[in-house]
Amino acid sequence: MDSIRRCGNGEGMKDIVLRKFAEVFGDAGGTEVYFAPGRVNLIGEHTDYNGGHVFPCALTIGTYGAARKRTDDKLRFYSMNFDHLGIIESSLDDLTASQEAGWTNYPKGVIWAFGEKGMKAPCGMDLLLSGNIPNGSGLSSSASVEVLTGFILRDFFGFDVTNQDLALIGQYAENNFNKVNCGIMDQFAIAMGKENHAIFLDTADLSYEYAPIALKGAKIVIACSNKKRGLGDSKYNERRSECETALQELRQAADIRSLGELDEETFEKYKGSISDEVRKRRAKHAVYENQRTIRAVAALKANDIRRFGELMNESHISLRDDYEVTGIELDTLVEEAWKIDGVIGSRMTGAGFGGCTVSIVKDEAIDTFIAQVGKAYQDKIGYAADFYVVEIGGGPKKIS
Repeated sequence: MDSIRRCGNGEGMKDIVLRKFAEVFGDAGGTEVYFAPGRVNLIGEHTDYNGGHVFPCALTIGTYGAARKRTDDKLRFYSMNFDHLGIIESSLDDLTASQEAGWTNYPKGVIWAFGEKGMKAPCGMDLLLSGNIPNGSGLSSSASVEVLTGFILRDFFGFDVTNQDLALIGQYAENNFNKVNCGIMDQFAIAMGKENHAIFLDTADLSYEYAPIALKGAKIVIACSNKKRGLGDSKYNERRSECETALQELRQAADIRSLGELDEETFEKYKGSISDEVRKRRAKHAVYENQRTIRAVAALKANDIRRFGELMNESHISLRDDYEVTGIELDTLVEEAWKIDGVIGSRMTGAGFGGCTVSIVKDEAIDTFIAQVGKAYQDKIGYAADFYVVEIGGGPKKIS
């Protein structure tokens, strides 16, 4: 079945991108190759900009980049995922976002952000990218490109930044250059990824711990809805604004800085101060999802994977009913998954409005899961979903 992909470590990608680099840019002399992962969030959705906890992990799929310094200020970008666009040119003197620049707004944004932080690139570069993250899937292809670009800049020019700084600079670029009001989770999970571990991150203060993911006899399966969505043109910013207004109303009654500071009992006590029923449901999701995430990590530490799965399921219901970011595509994938023996838990992941679901599936049920969920989805939605059996990988690296 074409829609099943078991994603490994991308062996051979270095040779592929170097060959293409030489073809596109004339030769590959002085070229270095890098990799930054994609990410999936196991639980803790739409909590990162509400001062709550998230629990993402880096994947072994991601973005490969071949890059070479130039002797002038020119920036030349090429993506193997958008071959038809050819080389897109810019320069260090023209770091502005534009519709014509398309995907290159992401690397340009990071180069701009480094400059804003006092680290101006002394010369341009040729950059070729190849990603095996499905475009528009919600597995953070844009954040992967941002972290990759920052990693290359640090390697090329010796900028004194940590991997955590790379995450913050990537978020800064997304917020201020690309005007997408995203939280820190995507860039942080990618920049700080650790093999076979997820990151339990408190987005309020960026304190974090690595939690080992030991899925004995089970795997993470990502189902891509193939409904395209872009964060900027979705209702993402609207949801964020609703939560910010709800927080302002709650602060009239409670001494809090973020929704993430509330537990369920305290929220229920003060929720009457939120005047609008829709905003009340948005805030409820942010509070309850944060507490679910804390409990889910505790369950994992106690080797209670069954409870972890139940909390994943509860997360999806809240995202569907209270936050309203799922839609028929994601709901179909999840509801069909819940029908199958051997599915420990399933939920939408990412911003929503399309994108992906993440499921934990027992090894012996994976083929059944893909066949049955795939057929039901095709029958109901009218086009196919893609399935990825993924592994948890590390952070960005130079491929020597």
